[in-house]
Amino acid sequence: MATKVTMPQLGESVTEGTISKWLVKVGDRVKKYDSLCEVMTDKVNAEVPASFAGTVTEIVAQEEETIEVGGLICYIQEEGTAAVASATDQTSTAKSTMPQASVASDAPLADQSMRKRYSPAVLKLSQEHNIDLELVKGSGMGGRITRKDLLQIIESGEIPVPTQEAAQAPVSAQRINVGEAVSREVSHSTPPAKTVSLPVQAGDIEIPVTGIRKAIATKMVQSKHEAPHAWTMIEVDVTNLVQYRSKLKDEFKQKEGLNLTFLPFFIKATVEALKEFPIINSQWAGDKIIQKKDINISIAVATEDALFVPVIKNADEKNILGIAKSIDDLARKTRAGKLTPEEMQGGTFTVNNTGSFGSIQSTPIINYPQAAILSVESIVKRPVIIDGMIAVRDMVNLCLSLDHRILDGLVCGRFLQSIKKKLETIDETTRL
Repeated sequence: MATKVTMPQLGESVTEGTISKWLVKVGDRVKKYDSLCEVMTDKVNAEVPASFAGTVTEIVAQEEETIEVGGLICYIQEEGTAAVASATDQTSTAKSTMPQASVASDAPLADQSMRKRYSPAVLKLSQEHNIDLELVKGSGMGGRITRKDLLQIIESGEIPVPTQEAAQAPVSAQRINVGEAVSREVSHSTPPAKTVSLPVQAGDIEIPVTGIRKAIATKMVQSKHEAPHAWTMIEVDVTNLVQYRSKLKDEFKQKEGLNLTFLPFFIKATVEALKEFPIINSQWAGDKIIQKKDINISIAVATEDALFVPVIKNADEKNILGIAKSIDDLARKTRAGKLTPEEMQGGTFTVNNTGSFGSIQSTPIINYPQAAILSVESIVKRPVIIDGMIAVRDMVNLCLSLDHRILDGLVCGRFLQSIKKKLETIDETTRL
């Protein structure tokens, strides 16, 4: 009997993946750890390895299809082992640092934590067929509604009637035919993407939206839809920091083999401020706020066609030198396409270096479900008043976007003031 192979979770808060390419076909024999397919998520691209040796008997998920975590992707006929051994093997390999395809469980799940996490495929179907997702029982992991759930409803020719409409209808008419359904407002955790027909004139170039760009778009829309964004900005005099870094950068490059940028100093100051105001290092969880123990800093690294957010783990345990090495290592891996899923998950606060592109002010989108994100803008020389006199100083704007469900202006103002104080007191006695 063939064993189900399901979509693994390739990162924290990742709820789905898009099959970008199958590396095997029906009839192929695979060994344990052989790659089955390439998967794209909003956080990382990864290959899904087999958890056991066997023969591929059926490929269920097609290329460019988005599958929820735990959703069926293919069947493999195991060789020389019983189903029990397969389950044991799966349990042990799941602890590996590699993402593992898992054996699906048919046991019902009482957990409803994923109930309102809708994939793009589910949202599209619900919109096309006027299906109210609030009235659909999900069979996926954590109660999640799957594409298969909606297809079963559509094939049956009936959809559930919203409670308000059902109360006005006869008891015998609690369901209506799809063909007779009327348009109505549908409540979703993330608004469905709309296909807009726009005129294309001669000379215009149509650029297909890639899977990773779709994943980024979905993540950004989710953040703006679910988190009530607010923002605040503070101006910091970093003249002493600029002078200190200029004095050290050549020696640092020769000794450490990497460039000493300003970003490690800003991250270090941010980490120290997070220790003073731990509520900033939090996440929204519906009926509670989770204040994270670890301080893991997400940083934005851009490639030619995408934006990745690798994570500096336990940043509060690193000095400026350690942070600089972590940034360099993660940036190199990102641009070489060698980031692992583990290096993309666990972030608790994001620092975005928009100043590297010359930006002087921005309102970044929160890296959901984190509570806030800080943008470090470009350092520019500006005239300022010091002791009643005009002086030219190196100034930088720090822009903070915050989830107003978790954070208020008072704590965020104090948080930024703490970062400002730490940056403005950097001098030649500061240790790297």
